Amino acid sequence: MHFVFMGVSGSGKSSIARPVAERLGLPFAEADAFHPEANIAKMSAGVPLSDEDRRPWLLALAEWIAERERAGRHSAMACSALKRSYRDLLRGGAPDVRFLHADGPDEVIAERLARRTGHFMPAGLLASQRAALEPLGADEAGSVLDVSAPVEELVEEAVGLVRAALAGQGGAAPTALR
Repeated sequence: MHFVFMGVSGSGKSSIARPVAERLGLPFAEADAFHPEANIAKMSAGVPLSDEDRRPWLLALAEWIAERERAGRHSAMACSALKRSYRDLLRGGAPDVRFLHADGPDEVIAERLARRTGHFMPAGLLASQRAALEPLGADEAGSVLDVSAPVEELVEEAVGLVRAALAGQGGAAPTALR
C-alpha cells in the first residue's frame, strides 16, 4: 500500500508525510526532488506548470511507487497530486495507492507560504494551484486532513489513518520506530 500526501504548495504535506514515514519505517519520497530543472526554473519564475510539464515528473513518481511495490514495501510520498488525472498516473505505479489530502483555508496556507524559506515555489502560485485542485472523488481511496490543526496533531492523525489502512489489508500495521 502506498500513501501520497497531497495538497497545494504550503499545505504542509511534507511536514506531515516525512514524520509519518519515519515513525512507521516507510520509504519516503519528496516529489519536489523529482522535478526536472526546467520545471523548477518555470515555477521559480512564478509560471505555473502545464499538464505537459507535469507528465514526465508524475510518471517518474509512479515508477518510484512501482519500485517499492515490486520490492514488497509500503511507501509514503509528498506530492501535490492536484488533479484526478495526476492521481490516476500515480495510481499506475501500484494497485493500492491512497491519498491523504492536506487541505484548509487559504489564509492558513498563505501564511505558511509566507514563512517558508529556501523553496522554489513562490506564494504567488497558490491561486493557480487552488484553481487546478480537484478534491478527492468519492471513488478515490483517501482522507482529508484539516491543516488548521497543529502539525503534530496532523502527524498523529495521519499515523492512525495509515496504520488502520495497513491493518485493514490483512497484514499487521507497522509499529512506531521511536
